Amino acid sequence: MDDSAPTTTLLAIDDDHDILKVLQANLELHGFKLLTAASLAEARQILETLQPDLIILDLMLPDGDGLEFCCSLKSIHPQLPVIMLTARDKVSDKVVGLELGADDYVVKPFETSELLARIKARLRASPGGTPNPVIRAGDLEVDLRNQTVSVAGREVYLTAKEFQLLACLVENRNNLVTRDEIRKRLWRDSKIYSWSRVIDVHIQHLRQKIEKNPSRPRFIITVPGRGYRFAEE
Repeated sequence: MDDSAPTTTLLAIDDDHDILKVLQANLELHGFKLLTAASLAEARQILETLQPDLIILDLMLPDGDGLEFCCSLKSIHPQLPVIMLTARDKVSDKVVGLELGADDYVVKPFETSELLARIKARLRASPGGTPNPVIRAGDLEVDLRNQTVSVAGREVYLTAKEFQLLACLVENRNNLVTRDEIRKRLWRDSKIYSWSRVIDVHIQHLRQKIEKNPSRPRFIITVPGRGYRFAEE
């Protein structure tokens, strides 16, 4: 791997610690940075602050179903490559996994050389893992990798939740992101009722910080009764 290129970060989610050790040793030997999680809860904590370039996902985890997690993840990050790594070897399992958004499916036990080749293939198909890690719209610049935001060249401070909300919108730019999708991504473990204004309050704070005229927003557009859309133009 080119030493001058940015480090490619992968996330492996598996409750088998031996497999995680093998993956870490082999993938880091080939220049990747590997983050590991032994549960979906650990994975969600990592994903709150960082978006990897690719995810390696086991399906049978102690606190949930990897298939459901993949489906939820892909609804928010449709371009994030996911390789399922599992002992489920039935054709029907593979079909369901791929239909729910997985980009590839590797059955345990596996050869690390094969998994490495599949990882490289997925990253080539989606350069850098996350397409356009720096999103520019007018004088607004959002760096998804480094989690920074600037307006007209001046950095703007956002809280962690504000950045997560903005990232959720810009990653799906020009497309509707429903309030339910936002709630599931940002407040998964909290009770956010339909009448709660917590999302609206965060949207207002974001507009105050990035919009030239918050009362007539250019970037964060409200879709009445449904959610929000980030407009590039």
